[in-house]
Amino acid sequence: MLSKRDKQLQAIKNNPSNVKFETIQNILLSKGFSETAPSGGSSHYTYSKGPYRITVVKNKPVNSIYIKQAVRIIELSEELS
Repeated sequence: MLSKRDKQLQAIKNNPSNVKFETIQNILLSKGFSETAPSGGSSHYTYSKGPYRITVVKNKPVNSIYIKQAVRIIELSEELS
């Protein structure tokens, strides 16, 4: 049985448009990524796990290219586990 986050990941993988920043943020954090919040008024959040790093711009909705990149990095990081 899939967890809530796994179901959300599958849903955004199938439709990467109109994804809220909080959704991708929660998925990345639940998959073990650490978050570096911006300073000085920036909207670029960086997530890293081992050798993998992704920057996501906090827009509503998040641009689909960031969602596609996040899904790919999550998949790659899980292959290492």
